[in-house]
Amino acid sequence: MAAATLLTMIFKSGKPKFSASEAFPLTDASMDFDDSSAVVLQHVRRRVDAGRSGGRRTNAQKWLIALSLVGLYLVAALVFQALGMVQPRTLYVLSGLTVGLSLIFWVAFKSGLHMRAHEKRLKLPIVVSALACMLVVVYLDPAMQILLAPFSFVAIAYGMYRIPRRTAFLVAWALLSGYAVVIALHYMAQQNDALLRLEVLHFVALAVSLPSFIYLVGKVQMLQRILHRASRKIKNIQEDAQRDTLLGCFNRRYIVAALEEQKQLSDETGIPLCLAVIDLDHFKRINDELGHLGGDEVLRGFARVAQENVRAGDIFGRYGGEEFLLIFPATSLLPALNTCERIRAQVEAHPWTGLLKSRVSVSIGVTQYIPGESVLEFFSRSDTAMYMAKEGGRNQVVVQEPVAKGDPSVTVELLGEDPEAQGIEGAEGTVITAVRHGRRLVSEI
Repeated sequence: MAAATLLTMIFKSGKPKFSASEAFPLTDASMDFDDSSAVVLQHVRRRVDAGRSGGRRTNAQKWLIALSLVGLYLVAALVFQALGMVQPRTLYVLSGLTVGLSLIFWVAFKSGLHMRAHEKRLKLPIVVSALACMLVVVYLDPAMQILLAPFSFVAIAYGMYRIPRRTAFLVAWALLSGYAVVIALHYMAQQNDALLRLEVLHFVALAVSLPSFIYLVGKVQMLQRILHRASRKIKNIQEDAQRDTLLGCFNRRYIVAALEEQKQLSDETGIPLCLAVIDLDHFKRINDELGHLGGDEVLRGFARVAQENVRAGDIFGRYGGEEFLLIFPATSLLPALNTCERIRAQVEAHPWTGLLKSRVSVSIGVTQYIPGESVLEFFSRSDTAMYMAKEGGRNQVVVQEPVAKGDPSVTVELLGEDPEAQGIEGAEGTVITAVRHGRRLVSEI
């Protein structure tokens, strides 16, 4: 009855440290913001951390753990045999059962049969098989009952985090029932009162301690589930704190923190870093035509378009109002410019609501970080380029790249085949490139 019940249950169909600046004033709320999920270098170091982490074990590691536990039992049996307490035939049977069951489970996992079970890792059948093997060994050689109690605890503990506590109690009851049958068979075969008393003592000790062990491990299991749920809630809260609730992209607090950290990373490693400031053109007119709810929908549409066109490692977020920041970690100016132009073109071509009297467009300013400069200088240069894009007619990308005086002209090969040169006034020692409607406009100041 117990075996049938078991078979039925088995197979069911560092907080970032930043300094405040005029362009990025850090409020008390942002200083208290704890991004323990690695804001710091999330797009650069995440791959490194993933390579180092051992949070999820491989299948080979799981097999190694299970076989190691079986190996400990075999070693103990070998010691008993060396002391003359266990017959060689018991070791042969034990070795055969170990190899046979290992092959069965290996085939089950390889063929995908385990996917039909309620618990895909088959912890319950593994535990039941191990306990059944130990009972068979005890039946063959009564001396092996010395190992029954400790290794019963090991087997049940191995599967406890996957086996419900009620099922574990059922397994314990089946084990004790099987042990009682083995004791009865021994007495019927040998009529040995001394052996009977010894086995009854072992049985009582196991019957008292095993349910208590399962109960206490169940408490640990419950605590583990509570901690897991709490961890997921904390993670969700952190993700919500990083996101703009209206648009789903990163919010100002996160994007400012990420920019500060990427600047520090660029200073430490020398890898390039670019920044783009994106502003929707004539957004007041859009609000007037559609109302604020319609304007919000345009912002959501733009955020979707932008996030679909940025690369995996880029960091896109809302800085405020209709202004957005796009950070390009480990990226030089040309790829950053290409991405910005792709966003500009996609926004212009996007099928916006028919209530709009004209197309939605964006003005983008992009620049590359100079090692050692402040975040304020870095942001201001990109912001200035964005305003130049607006003054130059909007719906364009302007690049402002600092160069030393006397350097040859710096040109950026981009889209278009017949670019027309056009001068754009800028700061001294600055090359400004404007891209509008697929044309490249280059000027050296």
